[in-house]
Amino acid sequence: MEFREAIIQENLNVIKDILIHEPNKVEEVWEGRKVPFHAAATGNLMVMRYLVEYSRASFNETDNRNRTTLHYAVEAGKLPLVQYLTERVGLSPVYGDENMVTPYQLAYEKAKDTTLAPEERANYQEIEDYFAGYCGARFQDMYQNPILRGMHPDPSIIRVGEDYYMVNSSFIFFPCIPISHSKDLIHWELIGHAITNPEWAENLNTLEGGRGYWAPDISYNKGRFYITATFRLNDDGTVYRKQMVTSSDKPEGPYCEPVYLEEDGIDPSIFTDDDGRRYMVLNRGARIFEISADGKEKLSDAELLYYGDYKRAPEGSHLLKKDGWYYLFEAEGGTGIGHRITVSRSRTLKGVYQPCPYNPIMRQMDEKGVLQRCGHGKPVCTQNGEWYIVYLCVRQRGKEFPQIGRETALDPITWTADGWPLINNGDGPSVLQKKPNLPEWIPPEDKEPYVTPRVPGKGTIQISEKEIILCSCHASLSTTEARSILVRRQKETSSTLEVMVEIPQTLMPGEEFGITGYYDENTYLTFGPRCMEGGYKIGIKEHIGDTDKVQYYNTKEILPGTKLGIKMVTEGIRRSFYIKLEGFEWDFVATLDQVDYICDEGWHIGKRFTGPMEGIYACTEGEERIIHFGRF
Repeated sequence: MEFREAIIQENLNVIKDILIHEPNKVEEVWEGRKVPFHAAATGNLMVMRYLVEYSRASFNETDNRNRTTLHYAVEAGKLPLVQYLTERVGLSPVYGDENMVTPYQLAYEKAKDTTLAPEERANYQEIEDYFAGYCGARFQDMYQNPILRGMHPDPSIIRVGEDYYMVNSSFIFFPCIPISHSKDLIHWELIGHAITNPEWAENLNTLEGGRGYWAPDISYNKGRFYITATFRLNDDGTVYRKQMVTSSDKPEGPYCEPVYLEEDGIDPSIFTDDDGRRYMVLNRGARIFEISADGKEKLSDAELLYYGDYKRAPEGSHLLKKDGWYYLFEAEGGTGIGHRITVSRSRTLKGVYQPCPYNPIMRQMDEKGVLQRCGHGKPVCTQNGEWYIVYLCVRQRGKEFPQIGRETALDPITWTADGWPLINNGDGPSVLQKKPNLPEWIPPEDKEPYVTPRVPGKGTIQISEKEIILCSCHASLSTTEARSILVRRQKETSSTLEVMVEIPQTLMPGEEFGITGYYDENTYLTFGPRCMEGGYKIGIKEHIGDTDKVQYYNTKEILPGTKLGIKMVTEGIRRSFYIKLEGFEWDFVATLDQVDYICDEGWHIGKRFTGPMEGIYACTEGEERIIHFGRF
């Protein structure tokens, strides 16, 4: 009997005999998986015990979908094997595969699958019940990271009463600095922006992509909300960074006209001490200076509190005072692989700060884990005395480029007996985690908001309940002058953008409009009608650096005055394109297999700190005119 057949037929005697004489056979790969995964799929506890306890198999490995043997044991529906792998081998019920599916989720979904026989569902229900006891929560009482999806980097959070407020970086996108609200830390609603007045954001208009407003912080003092952020300029002058401060008596705004403090550095946060004096903390390391009560004036020179524990790229500093200690949280290691959170503390505000013996208190140590590049966190205490921290992360499948940008995750903090904070017990970022002990809150349904790269020209973009109007712009999307672009964050690796556009009644050669997959002016694609001398043709343009690659396609005739459906389907770095004339079905046009240039690391030009966006655009070489789009 062959070894593979012995595994499938669960013939332990033959398995033993073969491995005694050929121990390396346990390393064989069939269908992308090593032997232990096939054994786990049978659900046979005795076979798996032999492989664990007597063979050369390693159980820190995952299959080609980043699944552990516990995933396969769950699918087999055998509780004894699930218990053994969980309790004796130490495999986690909340370890996510490449799609962030955990063994616990598998058990939950199969127990609810009405297409299965009742006895099968009962087996999965047993496993789900076991995981509920092991994890301390039913599956429906768990949450999955990230909690804010799509481009939401550099989170900062506060609690006021029973309400939580969070801000994230917006870079050159307008309106600037999104403000989100929650009551349970899991579900979030966008309630406003820190800068919504176009006149106050005109300083974005000449900035290159990836610059603008970096790493905002939100704080609360004496009935007023304060938001500060670094304003990052281009590298063509002598001043590269300033610190913006604005405030409002309402969390959603409107906020007052921003002021800019002349202090170099990034990632500012505001700390108010017990005596009412207020300070700004920013990098490099953690430097501190006093500010006025309204945050509009700098009252002292900056001085270094502590450079950081890891001592590479220390930034993202936040101060917390608790139990007579000043705790200094810092992001270190750079924003790529190795990003982390460290903490130090002092009995006095200005030190000396001593590093935590458990540092880094957050870092992804599992190179195969889906959540990577975790750091830049700020803690918050619930009204029930529980501690949590929000931090940035990326979802990364194997060695592929992160395709969504940096997002916001949440994990619990526990405090050690000697007074140090530990995030998620030091286990790194969690895929599946127990919900905070807060009443569940479901926010109003809210679609992903529209934003524009820089400030649109007056009247350039008009949005109503039924349609969106763009006034075509003379500037190409490859310039900072482009203004007729309306986009939203791409939230998942798979998405569909579909919009209807009215073809103008008259031809204007050189005019183009349609949909765009947009990262910045350096890398993007466009898809839609181009007006040529002989009429409209459907084209795809890929803009990468200084290169434009344009391909036109033969499709059904597109007549002036008709309505045209345009669709882009995204699956990872693969994008497919479709059109349809009003009253007809969708026609496939083309597929691009390697759209990695709309990823953080897919192209190295400029500041790659944002994330993929998708939306509509219009530009022309001739007279500017109105283009009517449906909402998307």
